[in-house]
Amino acid sequence: MAKQIHSMIRVFDEARSVQFYDTAFGLKVADRLDFPDFTLVYLSNAEAEFELELTINKSTTEPYDLGNGYGHLAVSVDNLDAEHARFEAASLNPRKLVEFAPAGEIVARFFFVADPDGYQIEVLERGGRFK
Repeated sequence: MAKQIHSMIRVFDEARSVQFYDTAFGLKVADRLDFPDFTLVYLSNAEAEFELELTINKSTTEPYDLGNGYGHLAVSVDNLDAEHARFEAASLNPRKLVEFAPAGEIVARFFFVADPDGYQIEVLERGGRFK
């Protein structure tokens, strides 16, 4: 059976992205592979083996255009209200808290935040199918 190990995003400013993911999600640099044309930075924390791979193309001189097909990354947290307050205190500009209840029963509680490159990250409260 296949095991998910990482997801990759291209970032413009390595230091700014590493700082954001550390502040927002406690992701630390697990590995850094530097090549002549690009650098790969793998971020992780003790919560899961899954890693976020940041790709920095050294010839890129302008921020990436994310286009209209990009979805989002998602993370889960124990206390959504506390995380939202922490994001606000850290000036990470989280969007509003949402209680998703299309049929009257809450399916999920979440908020979104954008990283320095504009990638959207959904922060979900743990529960139900969101472990």
